[in-house]
Amino acid sequence: MKIFASLLLLSLSAQAAVTLPAVFSDHMVLQSGKPVPVWGMADANEEVTVAIAGQKKTTKADAKGQWSLKLDALAVAAEPQTLTIGEKTIKDVLIGEVWLGSGQSNMGLQVQGANDYEGSKAAANVPLIRVFTESSPSATTAQAVGKGSWVICSPEAVGHFSATLYFFGRNLYDVFKQPLGLINSSVGGTPIESWISPEAQQGSAELKPFYEALKQEAGKFDEAKAMKGYEREVAKWAEEVKMAKAAGTEVPRKPRDPLETRKRKGDVGGLFNGKISPLIPYAIRGAIWYQGEANSVDYKAPYYQSLLTLLAKDWRGRWNDEFPFAWVQLPNFTRAGEGWPIVREQMLNALSTIPNSGMAITIDIGDAKNIHPTNKQEVGRRLSLWALGAVYHKDVADTSGPLIDTATVKGGEFVLTFKHAKGLKAKGALTEFEVAGADGQWQPADAKIEGETVVVSAKAVAEPKQVRYAWKDNPVATLFNGADIPASPFRK
Repeated sequence: MKIFASLLLLSLSAQAAVTLPAVFSDHMVLQSGKPVPVWGMADANEEVTVAIAGQKKTTKADAKGQWSLKLDALAVAAEPQTLTIGEKTIKDVLIGEVWLGSGQSNMGLQVQGANDYEGSKAAANVPLIRVFTESSPSATTAQAVGKGSWVICSPEAVGHFSATLYFFGRNLYDVFKQPLGLINSSVGGTPIESWISPEAQQGSAELKPFYEALKQEAGKFDEAKAMKGYEREVAKWAEEVKMAKAAGTEVPRKPRDPLETRKRKGDVGGLFNGKISPLIPYAIRGAIWYQGEANSVDYKAPYYQSLLTLLAKDWRGRWNDEFPFAWVQLPNFTRAGEGWPIVREQMLNALSTIPNSGMAITIDIGDAKNIHPTNKQEVGRRLSLWALGAVYHKDVADTSGPLIDTATVKGGEFVLTFKHAKGLKAKGALTEFEVAGADGQWQPADAKIEGETVVVSAKAVAEPKQVRYAWKDNPVATLFNGADIPASPFRK
């Protein structure tokens, strides 16, 4: 009996007690064509063996039980594979392309909330597409495991997928017909500073005034006053619910707890700690970002380029991978003040400070009265044009709409040149251009297309010094290229 017990203990000790991040689970998709990191926790100093597709590698946990290794680049595999990690077996693993999508509510908005849900559902029997939604909350320290599971794309499941991420990925899949993994880590109403590691932000001298402004704004929040107001709103809501039920009408939405809302948004770095850290360094092809609305307030907007640049640098550094990175420029929407156009400008400028990057221009597909425009099919398509052309080197009509390049004054007129200007055209009258002289007063301007340039002038401004286009929260897009993508708003 003692001998049997001893043999059993020896057998158990040979099996490392492995703990894995949630992203390593059944139905997962591994990135093909590049080394694949695998990591986790085990007993201190225990050996851990990882095997898949005929490849086997072994490493040893350190004194704290932490271990990691890299599999050699894997070939695309649409047939289900089995991944073994220590004593754990992960089933139905595919090998193909993996993309991360992150941001706030417009990344989080689900397919069931986008245009033509019934059509999307009918076309969603695509088992080679899998989606992992990182569901862990914000955290004060970097987390290692996270929460979530991989879901196979089907008509029953697609409604709960991120619409922007899904339609982006679906366009890629329709070209490659290969396994595709999509990782969604997003939270509505959240600012960009919550998605960058605290350490990276603490080391940024450039952003010091921004964080001082954050502290001042945080100091204005009166918790007791906020909760009293919330209690009044809840009492009013309860009466409205009674009335709605009696009338057989739709029940109104319950007010949001202001303290829970602040917690959900996370402090500086809180969502990085809770929702990005557990995914690092899972092998991905690239990342897409849809956020900016929460940073459009006046004191935040001018810092967006620096913050977006820091986010890309921080994530790439922690992944140890200069992966492609693209974002969605804010669409047209009615918002008071200049914060909305300024964030758009900051996003445009970030193309020059973030290498290997792209931007989907959406100035024509927003909704003046809805901060969550529902045409996510076109948002995904424009992101996919960038990915197909710039990342995968496929032949596409263009990877972007026109981007301002130079603005030169000649004979009292501005001559504008653009990148991505092939087939430059107007839709309707070429409006939304303005010029200003030395007095800084903006005047409506006439514009005309000459080849791949736009010539802009105003009778009221004999000596123009500045020019801008679509510099409004809710402009009308009039300038497009041959790929039918609008020009980005700008000022020069």
